[in-house]
Amino acid sequence: MFGKSVGKLFTVCEWIMKLAYVNILWFLFTAAGLVMFGFMPATVALFTIVRKWLMKEIDIPIWRTFLTVYKNEFRKSNILGLILAVGGALIYVDFQFLLNTGGIIQLVMSIFLLIITCIYLILLSFFFPVYVHYDLKVFDYLKYAFLLGTLNFHMVLFMLAGLSAAVFLLLYVPGLIPFFSAVSISCVLMSGGVYSFKRVQKLQMKATISCEDSAEY
Repeated sequence: MFGKSVGKLFTVCEWIMKLAYVNILWFLFTAAGLVMFGFMPATVALFTIVRKWLMKEIDIPIWRTFLTVYKNEFRKSNILGLILAVGGALIYVDFQFLLNTGGIIQLVMSIFLLIITCIYLILLSFFFPVYVHYDLKVFDYLKYAFLLGTLNFHMVLFMLAGLSAAVFLLLYVPGLIPFFSAVSISCVLMSGGVYSFKRVQKLQMKATISCEDSAEY
């Protein structure tokens, strides 16, 4: 009994160290790319490792995996990051513009902008999980992220709730930020992504079986 307890404690400590290590790597590689060019490839590398952990690939070499993904995805991830940044900036500018308008124009544009913002948040929630799970063309990542988020909208709400809880905890205990900030957020989003991937796969299998049964008749 004592041996099992020690073993479990060791496993917990090992995972805490792994999470802290990969989070520190994220900070270092983001800084290495002068933040602007390092954020996207570092985040993709982080999500890649978290995805492997969730898929039961526990003993992956963290440093080598992180470095390889960072270098291989540097260009493509930054192109997509620029697109997402421009989209977010346009939404922000539109909201600022609405503050200086009034009447029916403000009402109509507010509704339209809220719809656009919801679409953007759905896309953003699933972008990194889709990026590290599928091998697609550049713009297909955006399309698949939105479609997957739309099909699993309930999961988007859970992911946003999980993110809110993680951010609240990090702000409440700022000392955790250097060690668990990015990795905790990636765990929330990637868990929702993996669940959604499996759900869509099951739906596809059911649809295939139904088609085969119909063909037999």
